Amino acid sequence: MLQQGAQTDMPDSSPTSPSVRYTPVSARIRERIQKAQQRFHANDNISAFIEAGELEALLDEVEGKMKGVLESLVIDTSSDHNTQDTARRVAKMYLTEVFRGRYVQQPPVTEFPNAEHLNELMIVGPITVRSACSHHFCPIMGRLWIGIMPNEHSNLIGLSKYARLAEWVMSRPQIQEEAIAQVANLLMDKVSPDGLAVVMEADHFCMHWRGVKDNDSKMINSVMRGSFLKDASLRREFLSLINLKP
Repeated sequence: MLQQGAQTDMPDSSPTSPSVRYTPVSARIRERIQKAQQRFHANDNISAFIEAGELEALLDEVEGKMKGVLESLVIDTSSDHNTQDTARRVAKMYLTEVFRGRYVQQPPVTEFPNAEHLNELMIVGPITVRSACSHHFCPIMGRLWIGIMPNEHSNLIGLSKYARLAEWVMSRPQIQEEAIAQVANLLMDKVSPDGLAVVMEADHFCMHWRGVKDNDSKMINSVMRGSFLKDASLRREFLSLINLKP
């Protein structure tokens, strides 16, 4: 039995003790992803590996790292009233707004059977989309059109759900070519149509704001699946109807 005031060889296990190693929440999330042998690229969704309360903790962690970035940029956040809370604002912007599609689950989408056996071309758009270039984190602002050729076995989803699903995919660091392929894959899985077409037109601020500083350049690309890929007349009909006019 130890006498009062006696010393022990047991390490101090208090939270402030140097013997207790704190693991950042980002490291815990990363470890789960790697253990599951899954990707965590910039445009991947990792919500399945984030536990309750961890997104708030991640916000605190990103804020701390952002303060370090501001310090390395030699910005006086102590006395500059404009940047005193910038680290917190930027962390919140990334996690809850512009990159939200990485950290939250897919929005709920109710699917309905094609009871009337609709089999004519349906077009949704233009849908306004916003993203950020994964190379420089500069904004990508654009419009998206979706063409669907359903069959009697297809599922139908509400009009607003196309926009919600597109926003979920685009709210991640992206490059445009991969972004619309992700949208196409998601809709093929949800709707199971005979054919699907996705066209996107966007301004890239990594060209407007930096680099060549060309304000007039846009990027337009498309993904065609199923009947849109095989039937040239259907593809022409879709492209002529969207016409890419304001």
